[in-house]
Amino acid sequence: MKPHNSQQHTIVALVHDRPGVLARIASLFRRRGFNIASLAVGASEQAGLSRLTFVVTGDQYTVEQATAHLDKLIDVVKVSNISNEDAVARELALIKVRATPSNRTEILEMANLFRAKIVDVGARSLVVEITGEEDKIDALYDLLRPFGILELMRTGRVAMVRGKTGGRVSDDVGADTMIMGRNGVASQLAGSVPGHYEGV
Repeated sequence: MKPHNSQQHTIVALVHDRPGVLARIASLFRRRGFNIASLAVGASEQAGLSRLTFVVTGDQYTVEQATAHLDKLIDVVKVSNISNEDAVARELALIKVRATPSNRTEILEMANLFRAKIVDVGARSLVVEITGEEDKIDALYDLLRPFGILELMRTGRVAMVRGKTGGRVSDDVGADTMIMGRNGVASQLAGSVPGHYEGV
């Protein structure tokens, strides 16, 4: 059980796509004793840059320390704590559940209820793909567990700040500090420098 002062904070980082960057980030958190609940990384909309979404479990001091230390890494362009922002957060999970001729229909009905998809059918199993918030995935997992969960794979949270009606876009608070020039070379937005941390 988590302590009462323990919370989950969503942090987004834009980093240079270079060998060893992810290992250095993970090592930094390990050395500092920070607990990463989930970590998802993939290509961003800009060539040569990747975007990471990671969830840190701890109090406010913990997340401030995590972002401050992450900010010091040379390959990090920008870090943003979007925990208190209006954001879209999703996770993908693959659940392999034991299936028999007598219970397949029931499993299919549960999957349909959660708008999940059956992506593999085996002689004794079904693989269910579900996308959504963590609570939705947890709920489906709990319903399928009595049938027998054979394997579970979850991507971890990915998140993006919603666009605002007043013309404000996610770049204002997200991890995007680069713009592509006409020559295709990324350049810094005014007021932003590599490794600069802007808390939200």
